[in-house]
Amino acid sequence: MRTPAETLKYFNEALAAMPFDRQPASLYEPVKYVLSMGGKRIRPVLLLMAYELYRNDTDRAMPTALGLETYHNYTLLHDDVMDRADVRRGRPTVHKVWNENAAILSGDSMLVMAYQLMAQADPTHLKAVLDVFTETALQIGEGQQMDLEFETRDDVREEEYIEMIRLKTSVLLACALKLGALQADASAADADHLYHFGEQLGLAFQLQDDLLDVYGDFETFGKKIGGDILCNKKTYMLINAFRLADEQQRSQLTDWISREHYDPEEKIQAVTALYNQIGVRALAESRINEYFEAALASLDQVSLPTERKQPLRDLALSLLGRNS
Repeated sequence: MRTPAETLKYFNEALAAMPFDRQPASLYEPVKYVLSMGGKRIRPVLLLMAYELYRNDTDRAMPTALGLETYHNYTLLHDDVMDRADVRRGRPTVHKVWNENAAILSGDSMLVMAYQLMAQADPTHLKAVLDVFTETALQIGEGQQMDLEFETRDDVREEEYIEMIRLKTSVLLACALKLGALQADASAADADHLYHFGEQLGLAFQLQDDLLDVYGDFETFGKKIGGDILCNKKTYMLINAFRLADEQQRSQLTDWISREHYDPEEKIQAVTALYNQIGVRALAESRINEYFEAALASLDQVSLPTERKQPLRDLALSLLGRNS
């Protein structure tokens, strides 16, 4: 079985070979651009590794992996328009290089391309593949809508936030693993265990992202620390800070969130200090560990030898920055 690094190389070679020979070329240039931005390609790697747990003819699963990555990047392209984001993976976003109309239209084409690639699954598994993928795509839209609504709410509860990140982030990781398993003729039980592994791993990964936005290091995190604080994003950290704060701490948090004019570094330092006082870092770390351990427990339930599953375990550990 390939290592995660070998699987990534294998997938990137297939992605680079994707043909873009339809017209007008101007519709597909943004597609090629966004797919060339790189990244960890976690979703297609998970799909291919799940397939390879059971079968060695991994080329058969490649169209589905390409479709999943195309779909994922379609969501990012549209998210960047909604968020007015200027940069993605260190490069200008599509709507900055072209314009919003191009980003929307090329994104729509990517969604169709994703389904076109999914339809290349073996006929024996086609309905199951399309059912899982379509349900996942609907859930991701639901998660995005929840995230947008949270921007105008001051009463977001922790359980609502967890459900939002499950829908917006986790289910696509889970879908990737289940699509790989289904196409490799894994048992229904194994496919479900792999789905749960991806879902719990995704929750741990997203909560760690929240944590690193406050306590991470720019060099390893890859983006400016404190961005969520500056835009008052309803993260696990902020939601629980308000939930656990005493009256004085809650007043200070409210003051910083309501200010229209402030020094960015001062705000980051002040809110971080409040997080330290309230103890949300330890709370987040505990919840991350809870989801991560649940993910590994689900992987352990997959009815294969431990050594066969080790590459997936190694990938999970690397995603969370852990060694063992």
